[in-house]
Amino acid sequence: MKKITLFYLAMVTLVLLPVSSFAVSNAAVIFLTIEPGSRSGAMGHSYVAQADDAFANWWNPAMLAFNRKTQFAGMHSNWFGEVFDDMYYDYFAMSKYVEDVGNFGFSITYMTYGEQERTGEEQPDPGETPETFKSFDVSVAGTYAYQWKPDVGVGVTFKFIYSDLAPEGQGNTENEVKGQGTSFAFDLGYAHKDIFVKNLDFGLNFQNFGPNITYINESQSDPLPMNVKLGFSYTAVDHKYSKLTFNADMNKMLANRDNLFKRVFTAWGDDFTKDDFKSFDNFINSTEIREVILGFGAEYQYLNLLSVRAGYYADRAGEITGPSFGGGIHRFINDKYKLNVDFAMQPAGGLQDYNQTFTLRIEF
Repeated sequence: MKKITLFYLAMVTLVLLPVSSFAVSNAAVIFLTIEPGSRSGAMGHSYVAQADDAFANWWNPAMLAFNRKTQFAGMHSNWFGEVFDDMYYDYFAMSKYVEDVGNFGFSITYMTYGEQERTGEEQPDPGETPETFKSFDVSVAGTYAYQWKPDVGVGVTFKFIYSDLAPEGQGNTENEVKGQGTSFAFDLGYAHKDIFVKNLDFGLNFQNFGPNITYINESQSDPLPMNVKLGFSYTAVDHKYSKLTFNADMNKMLANRDNLFKRVFTAWGDDFTKDDFKSFDNFINSTEIREVILGFGAEYQYLNLLSVRAGYYADRAGEITGPSFGGGIHRFINDKYKLNVDFAMQPAGGLQDYNQTFTLRIEF
């Protein structure tokens, strides 16, 4: 029987936007860290304290607690389309408020890596068409958010994860090699409006807390891309005809080979060395600090009709840094339904200069 090449690390490398090289080497199912939404993408992926639409299911479930509308949001992207024409990322989410109960959300994330050739010791005969298979990852999630206080929201998301990277086959050991893996995870969100001063909001999202995912056996299982995302959003102008908002986010991957609960604490500083503390320059350029991802952005809305956005994204470890920009058009339909179409150009690292994304949002 042909042997299956588990090429997962290669697949992960292709979807590392916006994930540091540290995360790639220590975590699986990296597609969970791809940040959906062109609105946020145009603002340097800074949205954890502003998310006021159905994308909050991913960005910060606690932000849903302040919504009182039914919302839908979707994104389809030909990820690295200039390089791989059969690699796609899709995200769909919805949220609904139930009076005196809270907000409920649903989301699904799908990543396909296209068609691959099945390889092994036996090579196809000349002229014979090689066997192929398709690889994909998918996550289905449910969210609940509650407005604990007038200015405080909390939320939790439970997600089921299924990864299908290669057909089942026979490995070099007595253990059967499987190209499929399953796991589950929780996201825990917190949001605080007007936290220090009026119009300054704070958001925190602890993502992908869950057991390792296994493809071959337990001893070779891989941790999920556990992640902490926090940020601030400040509305500098909020007039009848215009609104100006500034965002700043910080992102830290917590992925190493420690057990799940220990990893929450050890992953903050396990890459520090003694030399990192010999000077300030050594410190800020250390592996541990370089793994901190920063995002900054601004959004200007005019007449609730048009939005212009810009930002800057800095993932030094993943070598994905640069400006982002985009915009949005908003239109009311029948005085009830609001349609939002957003566009973004986002830095993509070495494979191509920018990723182009479009998203659609509906609320009523």
